Amino acid sequence: MFRDLLDILKDFLKKIASSRLLVLGVICIAMYAGLVHKLFNLQIVNGEQALNDYMQLTEQTLTTAGTRGNIYDRNGKVLAYNKLAYSVTVQDTGEYKTTADQNAMYLRLVRILEKHGETVQGKFEVAIDSNGDMIYTSSSEAGRKRFLRDYYGLKSVEELDDEDNKYPSAISARELFEKACVTAKLNEMKDSDGNPVTMTDQEALDIINIKYALRLMSFRKYEATTVATQVSDETVADVLEHTADLAGVNVEETTIRAYNDSIAFAPIIGYTGKVQEDQLEELKKSRPDYDVNDIVGTTGIEATMEQELQGTKGSKTIYKDSRGRVRETLNETESKAGNDIYLTQIAGLQTGIYHLVEQSLAGVLLKTIENGDVEITSSTDGSNMRIPVKDAYFQLINNNILSLKHFESEEASDVEKNINSKFLSSRDQIFAELQNELMSSHPASLKDLDQDLAAYMYYIYTYLASPTVGIIKEDFIDKTSAECLAWKADEISLRDYLYYGIANGWVDTTKLETDSKYSNADDTFRSLVDYVLAELKEDRNFTKRIYRYLINDDVITGQELCLALFDQGILEYNEEDINQLKATGDAYTFLMKKISTLEITPAQLALAPCNAGVVVTDIKTGEVLALVSYPGYDNNRIGDSAYFSQLQNDLSLPLYNNATQAKKAPGSTFKPLTAVAALEEHAIGIEDTIDCTGRYEEIDTPIKCWIYPGHHGPLNMVGGLQNSCNFFFADLGHRLSMDADGNYVPSLGLEKLHKYAAMFGLDHKSGVEIDELEPQISDIDPERSAMGQGNHAYTNVQLSRYVAAIASRGNVFELSLLDKTTDSEGNLIKDYTPEISSHIDAADSTWDTVQQGMREVIASGTAKKLFADLEVPIAGKTGTAQEAKNKPNHAFFISYAPYNNPEICVTVNIPYGYSASNAANIAKSVYQYYYGEIDLESILNAGARDAANVTIRD
Repeated sequence: MFRDLLDILKDFLKKIASSRLLVLGVICIAMYAGLVHKLFNLQIVNGEQALNDYMQLTEQTLTTAGTRGNIYDRNGKVLAYNKLAYSVTVQDTGEYKTTADQNAMYLRLVRILEKHGETVQGKFEVAIDSNGDMIYTSSSEAGRKRFLRDYYGLKSVEELDDEDNKYPSAISARELFEKACVTAKLNEMKDSDGNPVTMTDQEALDIINIKYALRLMSFRKYEATTVATQVSDETVADVLEHTADLAGVNVEETTIRAYNDSIAFAPIIGYTGKVQEDQLEELKKSRPDYDVNDIVGTTGIEATMEQELQGTKGSKTIYKDSRGRVRETLNETESKAGNDIYLTQIAGLQTGIYHLVEQSLAGVLLKTIENGDVEITSSTDGSNMRIPVKDAYFQLINNNILSLKHFESEEASDVEKNINSKFLSSRDQIFAELQNELMSSHPASLKDLDQDLAAYMYYIYTYLASPTVGIIKEDFIDKTSAECLAWKADEISLRDYLYYGIANGWVDTTKLETDSKYSNADDTFRSLVDYVLAELKEDRNFTKRIYRYLINDDVITGQELCLALFDQGILEYNEEDINQLKATGDAYTFLMKKISTLEITPAQLALAPCNAGVVVTDIKTGEVLALVSYPGYDNNRIGDSAYFSQLQNDLSLPLYNNATQAKKAPGSTFKPLTAVAALEEHAIGIEDTIDCTGRYEEIDTPIKCWIYPGHHGPLNMVGGLQNSCNFFFADLGHRLSMDADGNYVPSLGLEKLHKYAAMFGLDHKSGVEIDELEPQISDIDPERSAMGQGNHAYTNVQLSRYVAAIASRGNVFELSLLDKTTDSEGNLIKDYTPEISSHIDAADSTWDTVQQGMREVIASGTAKKLFADLEVPIAGKTGTAQEAKNKPNHAFFISYAPYNNPEICVTVNIPYGYSASNAANIAKSVYQYYYGEIDLESILNAGARDAANVTIRD
């Protein structure tokens, strides 16, 4: 039986061997064996290596920013530092496959942020101002065009305004916003039921900002982009709660820049922000690791010392799995903190002077604002001009203290509704007059129109020619044509001038709803009128012009506007003040009270004067102890686009440094320099006299002394300085222009004045480490140049170095705001103590004479009454300069103290400050504070200070 079984098996094997199945079986067994061997190899033998090979496909190198260095005052008080905060970031993870889904997520995020009062940040340079209008936030017209270049994706600004008009620069902020909405497909958004999604302009703008920021980071999608900083705990909780609906959105713990004493120090320290494209290119030259997402110094010391303050970046290589989870971190390098900067300023001095300036300017306004109409003519004395109170009422609207948008809202008070009703009624009437005049077949020339109607016509022309509208192409206008000359002389109507422009091709009709190829001039002009009148109804600046005339004509009263200050929360509710204002209608008294208590500040009113600069310099070291610019701003809020746009549109120019960027003629403060030049060039002896007759007639255009029709009589150099005699210094300028043969050569006098101005450092910037304008030494009219007129132009800080050189008898420093740099552990890296850059080798008798003359200005001259009660003896020189006959004079004061052993110099400039006495009055308060006659607490608790009770003539 066993043999039978074996035979059967042999027969079966023979059949299998002769069958094709054997071959297939062997192949299958071999394949399975190979597969098992491979799996064993991958998972057991080389499992770790295989996993690493997989993860290398998702390798990413991330950088971590180093902590930014702190900024301190000279005594170690922290001025700028970093504080922990939460930021909301967005990353394009590819989760959303359609634009609609992506936009829906962004809208959910924006509404969460909006609910908690957070601000979306980005580089889309359009914002909504306090009146609800779309505006550009670019810092200049050049900056706006650079932004448009980047938005359009062009390589250069020159590619804008192409023939096909695909990349126009003459596009309003509103038009660009609407264009961006279409590009982002926000107008196509639908809800889950298929209904169109409605959103506010701010929500749409926030989404555009997020998408634009991600677009700029498209080449580094694996890095998150910050869209909101310093968010609240409530915001964090809300975002995390909705994580499932916000793919790619995260909350990260980070640090943000914070500032102490921000308003007083902002003009020096500046602020930080996301790096701009042109700035990035420059930074990369020294440190290639800068990238588009970095936070860098934008202005002030933050920008100047960027390389020192910016920490060294760390880096790490991470490996992510297919779900984006970090599986391993390798090659990690720790970041390093930036260096700390110590300034030469004293925090208390800087802050105290800032408030002294504000209080003093308020005192000038109280003295200058008049309850009635004021007529200013070409003969009005620039030191004694007055401000009609209606100008102050108008500034409540003109400088955006009161919100026009709130006047129009449903929440407006009865007072606000009444104001708005008057405006709407007047606007309709004005637009009807404009329509009739523009469409009239016999329009009146500008000079024959009523003043307000003519002003509106001018505005229409200016509006059409503005860079964001660009309908009038001024570069194409023939400036020599009869029509253009008539326009300049007000002898042609706007209608006729625009018809001329249409015919000659400098009126661009592409924005108008007409086919310029087939329409005649009448159709084109009609479309132009329809366009501009429709646009002006939405134009806030035109709205403000209407308010200007309504206030002038008492249609809208000061009482109504002052009551609106309470309704809009500008002034804290005060029932007694409100009832009194309603009962008496005396808005003038009310406004003066609020100015005196600084509830309404000079910066808010933006009337002349509303700004000033003060520089305090250590005479012995060249260190700047205080550099104050009024008004300042809160650099803690600079990331808020609405706040930044408010600063840009503020008529008091808070972003403009009045100590380093207000460049004006120095007036009589230049006379001590002329005195040094005249004595050293032997144009006059110390005891030689010049007889002032009141009118200098040695030149073709006579010069009147300020005392004219009086006269000073014979004066020596000390007397010339003490009395600031224009006749005396005009004659010195004339004498410096005489050659060896007694010939009058004006260029010779200018050359000598230039030589000495350069010796005092007035031919170059002062040395301070923030933005500063270049000085300008006069090159015309040696007689007037010797008096500080001509075309001299210097900043306050340049005058500070100049007077410090007088006080130190010739030491010229390159001034500095920096004391030292240390590392984060406090180890000294660099000492910035200024060195004497040059020395003026003048005779001791020259210094004695000039210093005595400056002392007599204070002790015996017209400033004597002002400084009579000042305990520390000082020397100084006043200066008054006229820029325009219809505006107040600029006011200057240079000084040093103590007179016998100089320690500090104080220089003050007040643009449109009326009289040098106002500048001298601020300097007096600074000396009182510095030398302990008044303290910081008393300054901070004070209201407006009395204006100077003397008028200094120089």
